[in-house]
Amino acid sequence: MESTCNQTDFAQITEVELVYKSPIPVSHRPIIKRAEEAFVLLRAVWNHDLIEIQEECKVLLLNNGNRLLGVYHVASGAIDHVSIDNRLILACAIKATATALVLAHNHPSGSLQPSKGDLDATQKLKEAAKLFDIEILDHLIITADEYVSFAEEGVL
Repeated sequence: MESTCNQTDFAQITEVELVYKSPIPVSHRPIIKRAEEAFVLLRAVWNHDLIEIQEECKVLLLNNGNRLLGVYHVASGAIDHVSIDNRLILACAIKATATALVLAHNHPSGSLQPSKGDLDATQKLKEAAKLFDIEILDHLIITADEYVSFAEEGVL
């Protein structure tokens, strides 16, 4: 059987590089142990012009000491929903060597009640993350001035 590749084809192969660089020393990164701490941090990085207009989803990436590795903007959606791709979340978590995640999204309506879709998406991500030994510590629904924690409510 004749090969369809020749040596010049290999010069065109794309190299995949995994890089995570933080300008902040580990000892200076915030530690997230409670939902309130996650909410304060998320509010600091959330687009305040959109929080009451458009759903967005973000993930806090944490190391095994619950120190913040970074915040990943997962997706922007519509007025009443946002679609998340677990593959993108986990790819980012693996790249940053995160061992834990805090998922968050806003409800422009002001409601803090999780939808069935919110609960299902959280469970699906939790199961997928478990395959990589990544723990989903919490899922927050936030509004302009309040939040609800799935962990504190016992639904995670």
